Amino acid sequence: MDVFDKLKILTAAAKYDVACTSSGVDKKATAGGIGSAAACGICHSFAADGRCVSLLKVLMTNVCVYDCKYCVNRRSNDTPRASFTPRELAELTINFYRRNYIEGLFLSSGVLKNPDYTCEQMIEALHILREEYRFSGYIHAKAIPGADSTLLTRLGVLADRMSVNIELPSQNSLRLLAPDKSKQSIFAPMSYIQSRIQENSRDIVKYRHAPKFVPAGQSTQMIIGATPDTDLQILNLAEGLYNKYKLKRVFFSAYMPVAENSLLPAVDTKPPLWREHRLYQADWLLRFYGFAANELLDQQHQSLNPYLDPKCNWALNHMDFFPVDVNHSPYRDLLRVPGIGVTSAKRIVTARRTTALHLDGLKNLGVVLKRAQYFITCGGKTIDGIKITQNAFLRSLLSEKTLALYHAGFSLPAEQLSLFDQPSMLPLSLEDIRKCVTSPM
Repeated sequence: MDVFDKLKILTAAAKYDVACTSSGVDKKATAGGIGSAAACGICHSFAADGRCVSLLKVLMTNVCVYDCKYCVNRRSNDTPRASFTPRELAELTINFYRRNYIEGLFLSSGVLKNPDYTCEQMIEALHILREEYRFSGYIHAKAIPGADSTLLTRLGVLADRMSVNIELPSQNSLRLLAPDKSKQSIFAPMSYIQSRIQENSRDIVKYRHAPKFVPAGQSTQMIIGATPDTDLQILNLAEGLYNKYKLKRVFFSAYMPVAENSLLPAVDTKPPLWREHRLYQADWLLRFYGFAANELLDQQHQSLNPYLDPKCNWALNHMDFFPVDVNHSPYRDLLRVPGIGVTSAKRIVTARRTTALHLDGLKNLGVVLKRAQYFITCGGKTIDGIKITQNAFLRSLLSEKTLALYHAGFSLPAEQLSLFDQPSMLPLSLEDIRKCVTSPM
């Protein structure tokens, strides 16, 4: 099998992994090196000529000794198998990078032979990139649960970010759908990575020229919709992970049915993309807005509202908290107002130090008045004719057209874009991709 055929198989197999986010690290190439990384970079974007600029998201191999029932790469699934050699993967990455098709590498893998052997193959590929090609661009590597801590250390020195996928939100779900994995096998490497990151931070002055261990931190992924786990369970777990392991991100991946199994949703079930979207919104509130999971959901309400984002839903259920006066309320209270974000709240706090704010000037500070006007006052005054009630806000937010879309089952596309989708959807032509595989620059 040639490298081009391997690429087709292993990019398709990798599309179910999420976490292509901002890199979170600033890094420039040394003299004679190639590539760089910016903390705000890596998010999917499109160049002026229409090319998609992001990461080469690929598996080292889709051969796997595990038989997780939800996974397309499970050992019992009849699917084409392939494996890159470390050098093939390194050369492929460099060829893509030199042509400005990608900004970095997102490397995961099935478990080939055993976790240690798989980790060694990933380490060798990254070693070639970093040492032979002197590549300083962004690399995200998936840690293999069960691999020896010495190998995880070597992998963490070569990568900018690492992640250990939880996959399923509860021990019961793991036991049913991933019998080869356990909660401990996932949390053990996560804890080890966190301890090494803390050591790296403490020793940064003493060993400032030593290689940094996972400078962009670690993340994880949870599959949503494959099991009966509720949004409340998922948010409580995410909050615990942020507090205990200081994760940079918890990613949520709507389950796309790929297997016939009585324990899984039917294969014709649509991925719960709207639920995934709501969980990301709630996650944002946990990380940046000072909310706790038990404020957004409780035992009586264990699912996020499909019609309202979590912040608006919280506000409507806590009308006694409002109105908030933008000239006097603390920053934390401003963040609770629908239509006021982190940036606009900071601008309000800065601006009111020198002048009294008026409602007609809030738009210039980034406030979305369509939402915020129902929850704020300026010096005790509201916009003329505005009633601060639940019904007034709902009528302004949910138009008849929007409600009709929801009732009609409005959803986002169920597929993730692949390198090898139909030509009209391709960010690169097949000829461009084949050049990266077959010819050096």
